[in-house]
Amino acid sequence: MMRLDTKVAVLFWRFGPYHQTRLAAAGEILQVFGIEACGMEDTYAWEKTKTSGSFIRMTLTDRQANTRQWKQELISKMQSALADLKPAVVAVPGWASADALSALSWCGRTNTPAVLMSESTEWDERRVQWKEWMKSRIVRHCSAALVGGRPHADYAEQLGMEPDRIFQGYDIVDNDYFSQKADEAKREDSKAGTRKIRDLHGLPDNYFLASARFVEKKNLSRLIEAYALYTRKKASGGAWKLVILGDGPLKPHLLKQINDLGIQGFVLLPGFKQYDRLPVYYGLAGAFIHASTAEQWGLVVNEAMASGLPVLVSNRCGCAADLVQENRNGFTFDPHNVGQMAELMLRISDPGFQSSTFGSESRRILANWGPKRFADGLRQAVETAIAKPRRKSGIFDRLLLQSLLAR
Repeated sequence: MMRLDTKVAVLFWRFGPYHQTRLAAAGEILQVFGIEACGMEDTYAWEKTKTSGSFIRMTLTDRQANTRQWKQELISKMQSALADLKPAVVAVPGWASADALSALSWCGRTNTPAVLMSESTEWDERRVQWKEWMKSRIVRHCSAALVGGRPHADYAEQLGMEPDRIFQGYDIVDNDYFSQKADEAKREDSKAGTRKIRDLHGLPDNYFLASARFVEKKNLSRLIEAYALYTRKKASGGAWKLVILGDGPLKPHLLKQINDLGIQGFVLLPGFKQYDRLPVYYGLAGAFIHASTAEQWGLVVNEAMASGLPVLVSNRCGCAADLVQENRNGFTFDPHNVGQMAELMLRISDPGFQSSTFGSESRRILANWGPKRFADGLRQAVETAIAKPRRKSGIFDRLLLQSLLAR
């Protein structure tokens, strides 16, 4: 596909490996300037990513600081950066953060089309009518949208975006990276007379893998409860272990729960792992489980599927509708139903389960959700934003943006 000379500014709060992958792909077909609000922040402990040559990277502040002074600095630098770049289109991440709102404000003043990038669904959190009304007013500033999948497209439409202005493919990972590196780990582990990789990482022969921040919505406490029930039902032996990657404020609580349930020798918490170490854990796992009670998408599911794993995914995850095909590459479940989770663990860990068939199907499904899909979706959204600009926002909408920025 021919590369367009259209200059597009794409905003993210902070560039992690996923954003790097998206922007690198988009930079092959658009003139992309990636703008990150901060070089470091507290939520994700990613190492700083290296920038691909296919896009230009701009970092506005060194590190996030939860102060009014820092916010004002960010807003000022965003406005200056966009004024200097003069992009044809600005792609903004959502409708709540200071970087997105300040960019939308600039777009309104300069009559520059904006593309909304969103992975929100109608049901990923409790919705309040007056907040939804405010969101719908903010969405009026945008000329097109790039969203995660079907539930996200439905929500964007509910907020007032016309269906022919909505494109999918926002939530992707580097499929080839996880596929290749996971297969390398499997091959190395299967070599005769060696178990160097498993021994190095302290991994068991068979295990379920989970990867999440240790916070309430990730539902790890119920997952551990379900796993304990699974081990009791698997009393005849052969129970897989449970490996949970990540860290966070709930770690002491989870450690106590594991101890109270008497499953200390069965649950491993190796901690947070950087991007380059993840494929080993995926590659040697038997299945992946993601139990969140609220999740806009769930990129760890993409990673697991690219690594060739069967997946068990909460039906409250935004990715479930598009990525999980029941009894083909995995199963969905009610994240509040501990018994259902345990039964699915029993099913997948049964010696007769067709794990390789499910894993192959995961990769086949995910082939349609790779970096190219993000790039193509962004390009379609950009072209639509230029060809079909939305009506100019009124003075009330501009005042609303300013009041949100002043908070």
